[in-house]
Formats: sequence, C-alpha cells, structure tokens
Amino acid sequence: MPISQIRTTIRTKPAAMAVTALMATSLTVAGPLPAPTAAAHEKPHGQSGTTYYVDCRSGSDTSSGTSAGRPWRSLAKASRTYEPGDRLLLRRGTSCTGVLAPTGSGTAALPISVDAYGKGAKPHIDGAGARAAVLLLNVEGWELRNLDLSNTGAPTTTDRRAGLLVRLTDHGVGRHYVVDGVDVHDVNGADFKDPDPSGGILFSVTGSAVPTRFDGVRIEDSTVRHVDRTGIGTSSTWGRRPEHPNGPGTSWEAITGLRVQRNQVYDVGGDGIVVQTAKGALVEHNYVDGFNMRSAGYNAGIWAWNSDDVLYQYNEVTGGHGTLDSMAYDIDGGNNRNVYQYNYSHDNEGGFLLVCNGSGMTTHGNRVRHNISVNDRNTMAPYGVISVVCAATTDTQVYGNTVVTDQPGTALISNNGPTGVTFRNNVLVGAAEGSPVNDTVSAYENNLYWRTAQPRDTSAITADPMFVSASPTAPADVRLRPGSPALGAGLPIADGVTRDYFGNRIPTPPNLGADQARNDR
Repeated sequence: MPISQIRTTIRTKPAAMAVTALMATSLTVAGPLPAPTAAAHEKPHGQSGTTYYVDCRSGSDTSSGTSAGRPWRSLAKASRTYEPGDRLLLRRGTSCTGVLAPTGSGTAALPISVDAYGKGAKPHIDGAGARAAVLLLNVEGWELRNLDLSNTGAPTTTDRRAGLLVRLTDHGVGRHYVVDGVDVHDVNGADFKDPDPSGGILFSVTGSAVPTRFDGVRIEDSTVRHVDRTGIGTSSTWGRRPEHPNGPGTSWEAITGLRVQRNQVYDVGGDGIVVQTAKGALVEHNYVDGFNMRSAGYNAGIWAWNSDDVLYQYNEVTGGHGTLDSMAYDIDGGNNRNVYQYNYSHDNEGGFLLVCNGSGMTTHGNRVRHNISVNDRNTMAPYGVISVVCAATTDTQVYGNTVVTDQPGTALISNNGPTGVTFRNNVLVGAAEGSPVNDTVSAYENNLYWRTAQPRDTSAITADPMFVSASPTAPADVRLRPGSPALGAGLPIADGVTRDYFGNRIPTPPNLGADQARNDR
C-alpha cells in the first residue's frame, strides 16, 4: 500500500492499540494510572497559590489577572515569576501570538500549572517563528495541560524552533514535569537533531559546567503533527560513560522517571519519539504515523540512544519514509537491557527493526520479543525488514516475533558484518516472489521460514505458518490456524513473560511467533 494511501486510511485509534489497551491491566508492567486532575476552573484539593487568567482576545494587561472577569491580555504579561501552587489559565477559544516563557519553580506536591478555562477549543499559542511557543528555562515543578501550540516562521535552515521546549542549562537536577493533552502542530524548525533540536515536545539538557538532568517527566495523551524535526524527544550534553566513552560532557547524567505514553505523532520531519540519555524510561501506547518525512539525517520511529533499561510496549509505528534508516524501532548506540515487546510495525519503507551500535560504544543485553511486523520493507542494501549494521552488539536476542512482508525485492533480515544477535522462535514470511535472509553472521535457532531462504538454522521449520489470512494487513491476520506447524514448536525461554501480544497465556512449549494461543486447538 503506498504511503499516501496509508496516511489517508489510518486516522483513528489503531486496532492494535485498542487490543493491547485491554491487556494492560493483566500485565501490570506500567504501574498505576495517575489520579484524574481537577477541572480547570477548580482548585485541586489541598493546593495553595494564586490562579491567574489570560484572555488574548478581550483581556487587559492593566487588570489584576486574578479572576476570569479581569484577565490579562498578553503572553508577555503572563511570562512572570510564579510560586509553588500557582496556576495560569488561558481562555479556551482564543489565540495568542508570541512566547509564553514564565519563570519560577514548583514542587511535585505544589506544582505550577498551565491549563485552560472556559468553553471551546484549547487555547492556541502561535510562536510565530520564535525558539518555542512555550519555553521553560531552568525551572522545575511544572504541569502543562490542554494547550494548542504552533510555531511557524519564515522558511529556515538555521533556526531551531519547537512547540514546547523545556531546557535545563547547568542547573543540576530538575524534578517533576507533566505534559498532558498538549497539541503541537506546524513547527518548521531547521533540521537540527543534537544537541537542543527542533521539534514538537522537547526536553533538552545543555551546558557543561554543572552536571544536569531531569527527574520525573510525564508526556501523555498529547499530539504532534507536521513538525520538523523531532516529534517528541529528550537530549543531553551529559552523555559520557564507559558505554559511550566519546560522549559529550564529563559524566552520564541520565533522565530518570521518564514516561511517554498514549501520544500520537504524525508527519514529522525526522524522528518520531526518541529517548536520549535515559535510565528506566517507559514508552507505551504511542502511535507514530509518518516520520523521516523531510530530514536529511538518520531517523527512526521510536528509539533510544545511550540509554539503559528502557521499556517500549504497545506502540504502533507506520509510514516511515525513505531508506536512510526509517525503521519503526531501533536498538542503537550505548543501549543496554532495553526491551521492545508487544509492539506493532507496518508499511514502513525503512523496515521493522534496526540493530546499530555506535563505534566504540557498548550495546548489550537488549530484547525484541512478541512483536508483529506486517508489510514493512527496505530495498536498499545492506538493509532489510530487520537490519543488523554498524558496530557489533552483545547478547541481543530477537524472539517470539512474527515478521511478514508482501513487498518484493526486500530482504527479511540483512547483516553486513556485525555479530551479537540471536534469532529464536520467530515466524519469518517473505513475499510471494521470495525474500532472502542475507545474514551469515547472526545466530539462528528454531525459527519458521516461509517463502525465504533458510539461513544456518539446524532446527528450522520450513513450512506455511497457516495464518488466518493469506494476505495479512493487520495483527489479527497473523494469528495461527489449527494445524499450524508453529503451534507448540517453540523453545521455552525463561524471561518471566507470561502473555503474548494478544493477551494469551504463553503455553509450554510455546508457539513460534507472536501468537501464543493454546497449541492444542
């Protein structure tokens, strides 16, 4: 299916996300949901501080700003210093031009919040080509909700622009940030990636004098559309450690407590969602449709750099454009013990998965399991639907996945020399014309191959997996029919995982691929 048609037809919440949302309560990976917030016109129980109002249509900067009847008019007036517990409310149905750049810090118990009041559409802030429509510099304890942000200026190849930019420079540890229900669109920043990039929703650490990082960042239920270059991302100038000895700064100051969940990202120039210099992040229930649309660099849908113990689950990525990477998911340089599970990838020009460690870096102990890839492709050598390139990793295990393509001319797996990857218990199905596995280096054990040349796998099954659909276009299409040779043919893997992509309990022995429904049916 052509990319233009994919973007036209995929507009509602994806079926895969709806299925996996029902599974979340049984898997208990992500912890409890946050308590609901109070309505914008109410003061949350126990909150102190002052509430300020802005109405860019009919307010006045000579007003007190402390009641809905006497609001301020301009963002310049609202860009003042706030105290813990203060709230700044923007009137719905209005549009402001300029930059909201408040100062002051709150705490997790008494955050400073920006929200909407009144009725109608979310209040709009048009940055008009500034560095960001909302700019938070060296502050902490902030919560932003129900805003609509854009930032279009004159075409540029030099100016960094963002919808929301939260930046710490030589600050130390910045704690507690929430971005909830913020819509960012139409940001035409230059194609800068690191450090301090252009994009939609960005958390950036800069400076070199004081070790600096974020702790406690939630980006949730937000949308990013038509921005250049990064959709949602973190970045840091403090990335040096033994796993990345040539990294920036003099130490590794990883962001902690990062949660990126239930967001939707469309039509981004570069990366969809990128986590850099993080430890223990959770990236789940996100949808990315259209990435690497206008960038000259290397980009992926959802991935990390120089980060440990990141869990990606229940995400869907489609519409990756181009063959200069453009993979849905990526295990990149300096990534250790990261896990991709229960994710769906489809119709990406760059493929499903990239394994690409950086030169001189350590990438170890990563897992890619129980994912589904449908009709991804990459026809540019040395790439494939799964690409193992760059420097070697260690103990990278890819197992229990179902990968099927209908795209002629693409390899299912391609490797141009790196070692360290093991493929086990996967179902690998090529196009009707046949799809090669161009890999003589990785380890293969107990996979099912169909319409593809079998690599060095002494326990391989070469047979039709008997999907419920002969031409899969969705996750449910790759479930196994009774009598499938993949049923009960897997090797047990002691990883503590008990459920598959569809919520089925994993039997013993397991099935091959992502569908683990009872193997005695």
